[in-house]
Amino acid sequence: MDAKELTLNIAVNLGRIGRWANEGKKTRVDQFLQETSEYLHQLELVPRSKRFDHTFQAFRASYQSLSSDVRLDDAWADDMFTWATILTHRAKLA
Repeated sequence: MDAKELTLNIAVNLGRIGRWANEGKKTRVDQFLQETSEYLHQLELVPRSKRFDHTFQAFRASYQSLSSDVRLDDAWADDMFTWATILTHRAKLA
């Protein structure tokens, strides 16, 4: 997969994770956090555009924080939804 595809896969997963966090489905959240982490690792290894790099670095830092402190509350889910939207829009730059 290229950077755009990986970014879109991550964005879709973040939307799912946000929804499941709102629904209190910890098992599904954990499952998709693991898959998203794998996509993120792949994204670190493929060529990315310089225009996308700032977004990528900011997301990576935020994701590390969010995934290490999973909370099934509205604020945590909203952060996932926000990043899903940002990455969806910025994927064309990846």
